[in-house]
Amino acid sequence: MTKLEFPEVDESLYREVLENGLTVCVVRRPGFTKKLAYFVTDYGSIHTDFLLDGQVYHAPAGVAHYLEHKMFDMPGGRDVSAEFAAWGANTNAFTSYDMTAYYFSCTDHFPECLRLLLEFVSTPCFTQESVEKERGIIDQEIGMNLDSPDSVVFDELMKAMYSSHPIRVPILGTGETIRQITPQVLNQCHRAFYTPQNMMLCVVGDVDPEEVAAIARQMLGMEKREAGRKLRPWQEDMGCLRQETSRAMEVAMPMFQMAFKCEPVGRGDEAIRQEMVADLAAEALFGESSELYLKLYEEGLIDSSFGGGFETIDGCAMLMCGGDSEDPRAVREAVLAQGARLAEEGLSERRFQRMKRSALGRRIRDLDSFDGTCFRVCAYHFSGFDYFRFPEVYRNIQKEEVQSFLRRVVQAERCALSIVRPLE
Repeated sequence: MTKLEFPEVDESLYREVLENGLTVCVVRRPGFTKKLAYFVTDYGSIHTDFLLDGQVYHAPAGVAHYLEHKMFDMPGGRDVSAEFAAWGANTNAFTSYDMTAYYFSCTDHFPECLRLLLEFVSTPCFTQESVEKERGIIDQEIGMNLDSPDSVVFDELMKAMYSSHPIRVPILGTGETIRQITPQVLNQCHRAFYTPQNMMLCVVGDVDPEEVAAIARQMLGMEKREAGRKLRPWQEDMGCLRQETSRAMEVAMPMFQMAFKCEPVGRGDEAIRQEMVADLAAEALFGESSELYLKLYEEGLIDSSFGGGFETIDGCAMLMCGGDSEDPRAVREAVLAQGARLAEEGLSERRFQRMKRSALGRRIRDLDSFDGTCFRVCAYHFSGFDYFRFPEVYRNIQKEEVQSFLRRVVQAERCALSIVRPLE
């Protein structure tokens, strides 16, 4: 395996692309007893259109999440979770808009657990009976989300912002779309995206990198299979479909999320630079040490629930903030006004350098988390970037880039506001 050194963050990364196309990464943490492995596919809920074997497919919304549930079924009725537990390991999985991850953590029996992880994720077992049974479970999840103000305020915001991008549809799908999911659909999507060259294995802990690669070869074989090619038929301009949406639910006081629509960041070094510029812009505009945050807090328009940041997903990006407020519209107007002021006047060099040091420090502290490290190494790999290089990106960002971003993005026509208000 190739060893890559990142002295600025005191990290070493071992990496190899196997003959079957799988990328294997190991972040060694000598002396730690905990070991964590992520087996991730570059496939999420928004990837419903794809080309496979020369044929175009359109999958119902919610398939990626449905697959995540069904992958824990094994032939012969084997209980994957119980097998991990017998080795003293914890296992779980999650589906996001643009990736799906399966993972375990353990202190002992790491090779056995790794073999089991690779085995169950690469072994589709979809019977009509089990798929029908799972539909009821997922239907209950969808119902719970529809009763959750946090989920509703975000989902309604996405519907207001985007006209065609599939982020308009929740990750779980809808009650209607999951009824279109069959064993055949699950098999098609598994064959398209659960192929080694569309996946990544990342391990953090005191393990032998060569042993990790050898186990991956043993369990997944050497054959290279073509992955499905994602199709992205959605087209979006920077205007929002609606400027505001409002729902009444059982909440004590109004809650809101607002966002400014941004251009997708793409892949590679320049894309990551754009993302980090936007992170700094979010900190300058409504971070906890910003003028706006302090002003709104003193006026009683926000409380400690308020926060924001920059979110990027395959094909879309947004500058967001949200929390509880008696007057969300007043918060929106204050954000727009402060964005215009910062775009015009800019940031002082002293404040800008302090923000960069703070942002860099947060990312370095996050490396103490095995889960955070594993997730980011995988997510940034799929974006064409070695995550441990982030210090050099921050170091080279200029304050004029942040000012330019704010001038371009913080505009009323790019802004949508979602409110969940108390029932009368």
